Amino acid sequence: MTDRPFITPETKVGALLDAYPELESVLIELAPPFRKLKNPVLRRTVARLTSLAQAAKVGGIDVRDLVMTLRRHAGQTGSEVGSVDTDAHQEQQAPPEWVDPGRVTVRLDADTLLQSEALPLEEVTRRLRSLPPAELLELRSSFHPAPLLDTLQTQGHRTFCTPAGDGTFVTFVLPKPRLST
Repeated sequence: MTDRPFITPETKVGALLDAYPELESVLIELAPPFRKLKNPVLRRTVARLTSLAQAAKVGGIDVRDLVMTLRRHAGQTGSEVGSVDTDAHQEQQAPPEWVDPGRVTVRLDADTLLQSEALPLEEVTRRLRSLPPAELLELRSSFHPAPLLDTLQTQGHRTFCTPAGDGTFVTFVLPKPRLST
């Protein structure tokens, strides 16, 4: 089929699965967090915005391996994966000075939100609107929330994500400064 796109790190997961529905099982085999693609709300929303580079971070796998495996299963040739900004998704070693667990006043669980068919990004964004500037939001998840982090940073919020040691991740969010009126 000639209208199926060439798979790159920038390919959105939703577009990939629309063009190559047979690759869903390949994605799920590659990383357990990809099982969440079975959630229809996640599939309709987050998968549309998440690139394979971001998905690789969520799944804890190398983006080059992910893309090459998907290409092989799709019957595509070409060994050049494309440029991937690996520094953009590197986890920070030490928390920045603004991360203070004592300042957390809102705690959310991304997995619980997804199970109830709510979107973590929407809930985080809603809660940040009313969060005082000196307070933090904490989001726990069983996956590295790379697309959420990218979106929040683009909106001007500060984020810091770190492994919790129990296989989960803790993300701290400092709301962007509000303009005084």
